[in-house]
Amino acid sequence: MPVLPQPTQHPLRALLHNEVHARPAEPVSGPAAITHLVMLTDPAQREASRAHLSALMHDHHRTGPDADCTHLRVDFGAFRLRWELHTEFVCWTFMVPLAADAPLNARNPSTAIEEVPQQWLKDLPGQCLSSVHLWILKDAQCDGQGMRHVVKHMLNDDTLAGAAVHMGHTEVCTDFAIHADGYSRILVKPSDSISARRLGRLVQRVLEIETYRMAALLGLPAARKAAVVLGTAERELADLAQAIREAKSDDEPELLDRLTRLAGQVESEYAATHSRFSASKAYFELVDKRIHDLREERLSGLLTIQEFMERRLSPARSTCEWAVHRQNALSQRVSRMSNLLRTRVEIEQHQSNQEILATMNDRQGMQLKLQSTVEGLSVAAITYYITGLITYLTKGAQKMGWPLSPEITAAIAIPVVAFSVWWSLRRLHHKLFGAKH
Repeated sequence: MPVLPQPTQHPLRALLHNEVHARPAEPVSGPAAITHLVMLTDPAQREASRAHLSALMHDHHRTGPDADCTHLRVDFGAFRLRWELHTEFVCWTFMVPLAADAPLNARNPSTAIEEVPQQWLKDLPGQCLSSVHLWILKDAQCDGQGMRHVVKHMLNDDTLAGAAVHMGHTEVCTDFAIHADGYSRILVKPSDSISARRLGRLVQRVLEIETYRMAALLGLPAARKAAVVLGTAERELADLAQAIREAKSDDEPELLDRLTRLAGQVESEYAATHSRFSASKAYFELVDKRIHDLREERLSGLLTIQEFMERRLSPARSTCEWAVHRQNALSQRVSRMSNLLRTRVEIEQHQSNQEILATMNDRQGMQLKLQSTVEGLSVAAITYYITGLITYLTKGAQKMGWPLSPEITAAIAIPVVAFSVWWSLRRLHHKLFGAKH
């Protein structure tokens, strides 16, 4: 086929396209022993995990993963390794075949981890969140006595759960317990008709149930801690509500300060735990999805994995959900209380402003009265000075033939001048008052 020219490609096209193929199931053939480790890591430890994997591969003359690699499957001969880099943790899955014709030693079963370099294993970056031994058994490993015989010697009866999957062709049993060696145990017995790829998908689902279960439960300690903080904050808010009801105007600034500090505390706790609770919710949903994908059928006398999870995991799940609900409810209550107190302060400020305006109006009225009084005196004073000027003018005008004496002229001018001054001041007063109004 000829190579045809293509349009400009988006730089993320290949990465986004390959996401659908990320972390595919590893084909598994039984009998086999599998060890699954989940290491909780921070960003620096996740990069260290990549370097740690490179060191193991270099020791076996292999090329290490590149900087963008998040999933790798390697066959080292003595064991196979599946490496997965997640957002919060790194998964290491080791697989070794078991002898097809030898029964499993139920008292001291062989594990995949025994084939891994022990010093390298000890130095895995991060903290171990989950460690699981899983065995895929055939009839030969059960020594002809059936899977229940192996289960009896390897798992605890008190917490035993199991189911038939693959339309009853595969049995899965686990006790969700940490045994003396620090590992949980899972037993899988498929029929001969199950393909390696289908069995690999089943193994991946079962291991992911345990992985996501533990990751989801990381929110439980945060929920319990948050419950203490929320309880204190709720009591403080109740005290503040009562204090606001009984408070006087002088107490409001202090109450507003206390309420603001409480709101800051609530929002700080929300910010510190929101990411953890959101992640736990997502992990719980993944656990539900993986269990649903198993399509379990009951084994006689055993709880199914779904029933076990519903009974044992639901309280923790509810605790996390209730913590989120309390946080949201408390944040809303604090917000309403803050709005209520601010509204009360604003109303009192409005009333105070009205009183100030009323006082200013009273003062303006007094000023107008004083102004009216001063206007009368002003008319008299201005009339006096103008009349004096007229008197001086009359004295000069007599020499030019003015017939009246200065005194008579002043007497005639006084009413005219007083009325003119009064009229002019009134017009000026109305003009200024009308402009202000």
